[in-house]
Amino acid sequence: MQAYGDSFAHLYNLNWGFFAEKIAPKLIDFYTSQFKVSKNEPILDICCGNGHLTQLFNREGIPVVGLDLSEPMLALAAERNQAAVETGMAEFVQGDAADFTFERTFNYVVSTFDALNHLESFDALAGCFDSVYDVLNKEGWFVFDLNTRLGLRRWSGIHVDNANDETFIVTRGIIDEYNDVAYTQITAFMQQDDGLYTRNEETVYNTIFQLQDVKDELEEIGFREVHFSTLDTFPTPEQEPESFGKIIVFAKK
Repeated sequence: MQAYGDSFAHLYNLNWGFFAEKIAPKLIDFYTSQFKVSKNEPILDICCGNGHLTQLFNREGIPVVGLDLSEPMLALAAERNQAAVETGMAEFVQGDAADFTFERTFNYVVSTFDALNHLESFDALAGCFDSVYDVLNKEGWFVFDLNTRLGLRRWSGIHVDNANDETFIVTRGIIDEYNDVAYTQITAFMQQDDGLYTRNEETVYNTIFQLQDVKDELEEIGFREVHFSTLDTFPTPEQEPESFGKIIVFAKK
């Protein structure tokens, strides 16, 4: 699993919280429709990043345990949610999404913003599914999103983003369809307190997973109900998931 360093964690914090804002209301509505929500029963957020999703769940009175491999991301998450950490509404734990365990169990496990595409292989993804299954209560739900092959093809080429005054970002994407992986080189110029800019570079990868293989593996592990949806049709099943750039996966134990 790719773990982000200090510079990229800060860059992510400044620029990429928007997806949490989009998906959180849908995740919360689905959770509250399936379970009697209790302030004593946290959900688990795998690859919690900077804790933006935690903050949005906490606003609805739902506690969160966040798991991430990156120490800088966890530090930002704890800073963002300091009051919630102090009251026990939020907890952040370092761990690998491909192989983790908890003494407690959960009714609801989520992972968002195509975080699981950053697992290096299908075996690692299967390890994540195994780990989730072991910490999920019976009748519990695992909900996560993935970039599809179609979605990752759209990352190819060069893109420039200067959406805020603090950063100027150039991304260069290439997809290796033979090896089912997409690489994105991110060059970011970040403004410092003195007004000058520093240059930071990070190369991130996304593994392409065949969605039928994903469904088969989840069912092989023991999930009883598996279907695909999209952000727009959430949580209604889609019959041709590979025709969308991003898919939401629902798996019930």
